[in-house]
Amino acid sequence: MKLKGLEPTALWNHFENLNAVPRPSKKEEKVIAFMVDFGKQLGLETLTDSVGNIIIKKPATQGMESRETVIMQSHVDIVHQKNNDTVFDFENEGIKMLVDGDWVKAEGTTLGADNGIGVAAIMAVLSSKDIPHPAIEAMFTVDEETGMTGAKELDPSFYEGTILLNLDTEEDDELSIGCAGGIDTNTSYNYQEADLPEGNWFTFKIGVKGLVGGHSGMDIHRGRGNANKLLTRLLFECPVRFCLHKFQGGGLRNAIPREAEAYISVLEEQKQELLNFVQSQFETYKNEFSPVEPNLTVFVEEALAKQKIVPESECKRMLQTLYAVHNGVFKMSLTMDDLVETSSSLAQVKIAEGSFETKSLQRSSVESTKNDVANAIRAPFELFGANVEQSGDYPGWEPNPNSPLLKLMIAIYEENFEGSPRVLAGHAGLECGILGQHLPNVDMISFGPTIRFAHSPDECVQISSVQKFWEYLKKVLASIPEKV
Repeated sequence: MKLKGLEPTALWNHFENLNAVPRPSKKEEKVIAFMVDFGKQLGLETLTDSVGNIIIKKPATQGMESRETVIMQSHVDIVHQKNNDTVFDFENEGIKMLVDGDWVKAEGTTLGADNGIGVAAIMAVLSSKDIPHPAIEAMFTVDEETGMTGAKELDPSFYEGTILLNLDTEEDDELSIGCAGGIDTNTSYNYQEADLPEGNWFTFKIGVKGLVGGHSGMDIHRGRGNANKLLTRLLFECPVRFCLHKFQGGGLRNAIPREAEAYISVLEEQKQELLNFVQSQFETYKNEFSPVEPNLTVFVEEALAKQKIVPESECKRMLQTLYAVHNGVFKMSLTMDDLVETSSSLAQVKIAEGSFETKSLQRSSVESTKNDVANAIRAPFELFGANVEQSGDYPGWEPNPNSPLLKLMIAIYEENFEGSPRVLAGHAGLECGILGQHLPNVDMISFGPTIRFAHSPDECVQISSVQKFWEYLKKVLASIPEKV
């Protein structure tokens, strides 16, 4: 079904045209050309910077020339995910869309509403002839989804605006005023494998599974178990002598690990003591985590014999290091209630075949405490003797509850819609923190329509919510204050 009968007509028309253009992250050449052509066809000043960000400038409508200039910002790239049974070429095909009641969806792929609805809304303002607005500087960034490259390499000399509207929030009653920055800490250490000592050894696979997991930013405060930390604790507290062959836990850098397992060998006379201990720890973990981890399981099962081990002295130091590494909330915000300011998640641990590696992600909306927690993670690994590499650093967006733009947007929302907006700061990443470093004097708010299941083939955007968002955006533009 086509979207061009939906309201607001201009926005949906632009979204449909945009979604006909392939635009996966890091391969945005076609959408860059599309947006440049769009701006030039309107006769507007249209530019690109060195990394490919598109800038389109539109003068104020009559009577609005003395208002503050507004930067309207969205990213043009999308996450390219599809169902296993869907045949689709993201580099050469446009998104195939359908209407399902009050929702727009895609046929087996990501929809690109993140952040295509924001892009389409800006295009609708740029192409309008009857929407009152101040001078507009439209900022369309590239590669947000896989590295925020467009934001990181932004050239601030293209912009004079003092207000920035980021259209990349996914609940229509939310105003986002802050987000976390992040830094990855990856460690590596090589050891010389040893032979299993003489004796009658039995090998077991031991592990933790069934955890809820979740996003290591948005869910870090929920108290969920980290499989890497729980398995480390299990081995650290084990009362019997064991030899470690392998430890494997976690996967994605930004996900709370749900499973971890290790292969260990114990002497025959201590088999039963090990089994009793594992059962005891299982009961302990269940008691500690039952409100949030109903399916937590600690298991132990016999495995094929293995001969190579981590030297026992090295194994003890590895477990001590992993035990010492902070995981979870590091500090709560002092300016916003119930907001995690700083955290760390031990995302991945691998010990096998002479290599000990870990990956973790630290987040904070305050640069100084991001550096603090990054140092707290770095320190025990360096004491152990591991090589530590910290990379991918991007800044947070520190909340400003006293923002004049925030007060204006709350008042507009309360006057035109039911209730009050929820003013939030998230513990995940938006481009705003990076943009704020390039443009330190802008007042920023992020908002948008209701989008569900972004980054998955189930992604959908609510039609009625887009209508609400569009009316809100127009009223905000009409209410921008006079230049100081």
